[in-house]
Amino acid sequence: MWTRENRGLYERKGLRYPSDLRNAEWVLIAPLIPPAKRGGRRREVDVREVMNGILYVLETCGSSKPDPANPC
Repeated sequence: MWTRENRGLYERKGLRYPSDLRNAEWVLIAPLIPPAKRGGRRREVDVREVMNGILYVLETCGSSKPDPANPC
């Protein structure tokens, strides 16, 4: 059941998109991502932004706009 305390924990305000990771979620996921390989080029992308992009595509089913009438 939703309580005022629970709503605060799951609130998505302040994010660019509702699918973006909050800091608390990123702390759980970041250790699972392997580090860049030694001897190669440094990463030029922000891995968190890549993860946010993946979650956005999964949430919207690849459409440019979320469509509540078509939940995939």
